[in-house]
Amino acid sequence: MALTDVKVRNAKPGEKQVKLSDGGGMYLLVTPNGGKCWRLKYRFNGKEKLLALGTYPEISLSDARERRIEARKLLANGVDPGEVKKAQKAATIAETESSFEVIAREWHGKFSGTWSPSHAETTMKRLRLDVFPVMGTRPIADIKAPELLAMLRRIESRGALETAHRVRTICGQVFRYAVATGRAERDPSADLKGALPPYKKGHLAAVTDPKEVAPLLRAIDGYQGSFVVKSALLLAPLVFVRPGELRQAEWAEIVRAAG
Repeated sequence: MALTDVKVRNAKPGEKQVKLSDGGGMYLLVTPNGGKCWRLKYRFNGKEKLLALGTYPEISLSDARERRIEARKLLANGVDPGEVKKAQKAATIAETESSFEVIAREWHGKFSGTWSPSHAETTMKRLRLDVFPVMGTRPIADIKAPELLAMLRRIESRGALETAHRVRTICGQVFRYAVATGRAERDPSADLKGALPPYKKGHLAAVTDPKEVAPLLRAIDGYQGSFVVKSALLLAPLVFVRPGELRQAEWAEIVRAAG
């Protein structure tokens, strides 16, 4: 007797697995822990096989019947529905593993150990905030120059032209890594040369006149902020590193510098 929605919904688990047939080789398997799984029993080339059609309630009774019909059509054309499902699953996994985000994270993990901590952090932050939400799930081999340019122009439109240029550089490195590892044919970022307006690199203020050093040191000595910040300010003139490098410094590096 064919199943009904009510019978499926009210099916109770027992001490052993329970099979409720719907006909045509399809049945609902009720497990002792209460799980409900759709199964299709069929024969192909003389061998009995079993195809999973999904779980209830995610897959309703009508959905399961539609999947049974599709499987029966494949069998009628001499195709094993189980092999078709395996091929589809393999294709999905391959597409996921070749997405831009997966490859970008792999590239970052491989090379970030040779960068400063601040550069590694900034690079991943730019990818995470600007790139992944737009094309992170896209197969990297399918991304073309116009799609990449559209993403960069979104960054430019918020007034972050310098960031757009830096993100283009980062994406180019990811694409070239994908080419080197056989997961892309070429780097589309190379086609975007001149597509973004140039930006003027800002001048980073620095004390270059020896006469200005003494006032700077007095200003540091008179700083009234937090103890941590003042300690960093006092240490900076002794080690001559960038603020980000000083912030990420480890004690062993201080000892080496002092020695």
